[in-house]
Amino acid sequence: MAENLKYRNPELAHNIASKIQSAAAKTGNIKICHVCGTHEWTITHYGLRSLLPENVEVIAGPGCPVCIVPAAEIDEAVLLAQMGIVVTCFGDVLRVPGSKMSLLEAKAAGADVRIVYATSDAVEMARREPQKQFVFFAVGFETTAPSTALEVMGNPPKNLSFLCSHRVIPPAMELLLSIEDLQIGGFIAPGHVSAIIGLKPYEVFPKVHRMPTVVAGFEPIDVLMSVYMIVKQIREGTARLENEYPRVVKPEGNPKALQIMQKAFKLAEGSWRGIGKLQNSALQLRESLANYDARLKYDVHVEEGKDIIKGCQCHLVIIGKIKPSQCPIFLKACTPEKPVGACMVSSEGTCRVWAKNVAAEA
Repeated sequence: MAENLKYRNPELAHNIASKIQSAAAKTGNIKICHVCGTHEWTITHYGLRSLLPENVEVIAGPGCPVCIVPAAEIDEAVLLAQMGIVVTCFGDVLRVPGSKMSLLEAKAAGADVRIVYATSDAVEMARREPQKQFVFFAVGFETTAPSTALEVMGNPPKNLSFLCSHRVIPPAMELLLSIEDLQIGGFIAPGHVSAIIGLKPYEVFPKVHRMPTVVAGFEPIDVLMSVYMIVKQIREGTARLENEYPRVVKPEGNPKALQIMQKAFKLAEGSWRGIGKLQNSALQLRESLANYDARLKYDVHVEEGKDIIKGCQCHLVIIGKIKPSQCPIFLKACTPEKPVGACMVSSEGTCRVWAKNVAAEA
């Protein structure tokens, strides 16, 4: 607790904000993009944007792993549930909208959909009930992919298979740079993901795109320091990859996690809600594990999903083009209690974060 309080020291926060103000005084407008739901929570909850100078803006990119699951993959999970298969998933996946219904709505209609708190919970359920077929709906970025890989490589019961919807972050960051009217000037890279993958996957941004990139932790001081480091690079006319979070993130990442992921998955094209298809952005089970691939085992095929819901602007919030408050149904038709769009469902979704801390972003 004392360690956390150190990174929440108000006096230190204001000192760093003063340094940002000085560093940004001789620059033009700077737009910094983070790609992490926890970063957005910290920024919004602690009102960090109010400490920044007018010419420095921090926007939220596609950092919520639940929000970017395309409707078609929710539809696949719903279809499996309707086939009489027990579908297990994390709680924040339950209400994500599909093309016609969410898993929660499928459950209300009689399907057996169960919340788990870890991939191992699904394994244990399948072992306890061998007469039933189970699917674990595996959603998440590189942070949660190792746990899926570990279980699928650990000889799970034959009545369990995996519907993999894992995505990797760097391709989405590259895509953002191609959106001209975003005009991003620097990236704050996610600490949790970086603890797994290390620093190397981000080298392309300063080296090829001349984009200052800083891996940051999740406390207010972490975020403010990362903003200062980016602004300082811009003022100096340089572009480097820096690690603000060395107490957790090592340059090599987590070699054991990377090794198990490499054994279980291969990179493939993947669809992202609000973004579209990105090359080498999805983790698919390798051919050697085909018996555990729910799509192959049950021959799952769905029509192209409906990602954009009438009136909802989640697809623009996800890429940082608009703020949640600019969506016409934000806190009107779309609320945390009755979410319309995916960004309002998860605690890491930008709209949900803003809804819970609306005074901080008013």
